[in-house]
Amino acid sequence: MWKPPERIRHPLPEARWPSAQEAARSRLFSPLEVGRLRLAQCTWVPAMVPWRATEEGFVTEEVLAWYERLARGRPGALVVEATGIRDVPSGPLLRVGDDRFVPGLAELVAIVRRASGGETRLFLQVIDFLAIRRRPEKEKFFRRYLEVGPELLGRIGAASEAEARETLLALPDEALERLLAPRDWEAYAFGYRERVTDLHLPRIAELPRVLPGLFAAAATRAEAAGFDGVELHYAHAYTMASFLSARNSRTDGYGGPREHRVRLPLEVLAAVREAVGEDFVVGCRMLADECIEGGSGVEDAAWFASELARAGADFLSLSRGGKFEDAKRPRVGWAAYPYTGPSGYECMPTAISDARGPFGRNVSAARAVRAAVRSAGLDTPIVVAGGLATFEQAEALLADGGADVIAAARQSLADPDWWEKVRLGRGGEVRRCIYSNYCEGLDQMHKQVTCQLWDREDLDEPGVLRSKDGRRRLVAPDWTGPEGGGSA
Repeated sequence: MWKPPERIRHPLPEARWPSAQEAARSRLFSPLEVGRLRLAQCTWVPAMVPWRATEEGFVTEEVLAWYERLARGRPGALVVEATGIRDVPSGPLLRVGDDRFVPGLAELVAIVRRASGGETRLFLQVIDFLAIRRRPEKEKFFRRYLEVGPELLGRIGAASEAEARETLLALPDEALERLLAPRDWEAYAFGYRERVTDLHLPRIAELPRVLPGLFAAAATRAEAAGFDGVELHYAHAYTMASFLSARNSRTDGYGGPREHRVRLPLEVLAAVREAVGEDFVVGCRMLADECIEGGSGVEDAAWFASELARAGADFLSLSRGGKFEDAKRPRVGWAAYPYTGPSGYECMPTAISDARGPFGRNVSAARAVRAAVRSAGLDTPIVVAGGLATFEQAEALLADGGADVIAAARQSLADPDWWEKVRLGRGGEVRRCIYSNYCEGLDQMHKQVTCQLWDREDLDEPGVLRSKDGRRRLVAPDWTGPEGGGSA
């Protein structure tokens, strides 16, 4: 992962945990009812990808255990990982692109309902992503993959395609970067990656025609499985976020000016809303800032958020960064990972950081987005995440209008019961995330995600699910609250 030039070690913020009585009076643990979104408390576990599905995208015992454990902490809402809307191979990630996935997802819903005592609202995050390939071996790329046309022949000064290939194979990367067209260099150095601007590819040109129906079908399956709603994934490095990006230069009415870039996200939202029941929640995950050169900034995000809210989004969950454009060059045989560059760091900063530090890094941008939505006369709930891990931090944000709901991913991974411990006046027992990004490192390697604070604890305990190599436990140890509260 990219590291900022400044290497300042930031201690965890001091935490003053409330008594049970104080927690009961707090905004954090009060109900939220705005439109269709109804939460027992203003706490939220955002989507994390644990790499526990089958290669075909089905729910497994490990998937069920992961969400059951998170649900025992009884957050107001729990969002199930990015789940593919297409019926195409995508590795050990959940899918919802066909009816055959519904029974497994229904079992997941039932387990969360039971584990949370029916308190936690459950949303399925639905996502589309474009093709990306692994970084190729040099010889394979230049002998098999590279298209050698007249322009490249002229730049090299070669008389034939065969001569050009041999010449390129012998050159160092510095020379290759100067000679190759930018997209050819990228395909060689990072691996081939499709963009929403590749209008010469029929499958890319037809995205506006195809995606609303695919998202709508996915949402109807989520509804059939018993989810309370869906979260449309409009964030980070994926298809819908790329339509919103200021880098989207499509010339077909879906790129260029902001009004055109938001067109497909609005059409997807409308198609989903029309396909599901009146009480089914449809929200969006989006970026408060892309954090890349030439990308969309906070002003764009505020405008997009207002448009999505005006179109009927039931909530807006805000993240930042996590883009391919500044990702680190991967090793041969590995695919580019959008959280390895500066924008990826903005999404998941560590305790060793620049002067801004990792705690609440998205707050100022999110505050601006929420203010714009409120100025537009809209009360759409704004969910804010990013290094929020103390009661006072959360309560202050809710009190001063910085957020409507507080989300925490890494802290919830470190201690799935932390919300419940705080609510019960037992905050001193919270296992606090140290923001080392051990979990992110596992995610980058597509390994089952765990937390270093507990994944070696009581490995020989009966019934403990272990990672594929047998060295780590896959869910956090149990915690028993007072008189049956908390986890059992």
